[in-house]
Amino acid sequence: MPTREHQSTSSLDLFRLHGRAAIVTGAARGLGRAMALALAEAGSDIVALDVAPLADLARDVESRGVLCHAHQADLRSLSPSTAQELISRALSAAPNTTVLVNNAGTIRRGPALHTSAEDWHAVIDLNLTTPFMLAQAFARALTDTGTSGSVINIASINSFQGGVEVPAYAAAKHGLLGLTRALANEWTAHGVRVNAIAPGYMLTDFTAAHRQDSIRYEAMRDRMPANRWGNADDLAGAVVYLASSASNYVTGSVLTVDGGWLAR
Repeated sequence: MPTREHQSTSSLDLFRLHGRAAIVTGAARGLGRAMALALAEAGSDIVALDVAPLADLARDVESRGVLCHAHQADLRSLSPSTAQELISRALSAAPNTTVLVNNAGTIRRGPALHTSAEDWHAVIDLNLTTPFMLAQAFARALTDTGTSGSVINIASINSFQGGVEVPAYAAAKHGLLGLTRALANEWTAHGVRVNAIAPGYMLTDFTAAHRQDSIRYEAMRDRMPANRWGNADDLAGAVVYLASSASNYVTGSVLTVDGGWLAR
């Protein structure tokens, strides 16, 4: 019978990502940066995509003893051919890529009565269409070579609720959760698992509008059973889990990281 020490070591090995690589979109800052660093800590090389400069992120990733392939790219209005080019470039730089983290996104706030068509399309485009285009190109590449992999879409607690004055964002995040389940139904049998992480209210640029009002900020905090807003680092365990062999039988699922917000 294996010893307790042996069992513990084997369980930890399930979370190790050595010899693998992960594509992370929107990796320059915020949640994307934190997830890229978490994957690097677990041993994964990183292919970072962002419209913003990536030199700082690349330096910090490589300080973890892994490689970082940084590609500055605008993921808005992404065509199928451009998505294919980006995935092909990533796989050329890191042939061991088995993970795609669809994190890049945007938000535009305002009353639904006054939401412009331009704002609507911009949010739906980057938050829903881009993840589909990249996931499609990524899954094609993996299935063509018989390689197993994991797609991790970054959803939101707004995948479950409507929010206030964020109609396009709520629609996109609801859609992304549905897309996650739909792709899991089709691709899991081919070795490509598809899951989502739904962050709650995090201390990032996206929530700056909430935090400008101290009374609102504290009221939202008080609703959270964790009694605090989330930090980007709170996603570390979730993304490593879904990227690793520890979640081999998990697909079509959403992992909420919200301090208990939805439980209330």
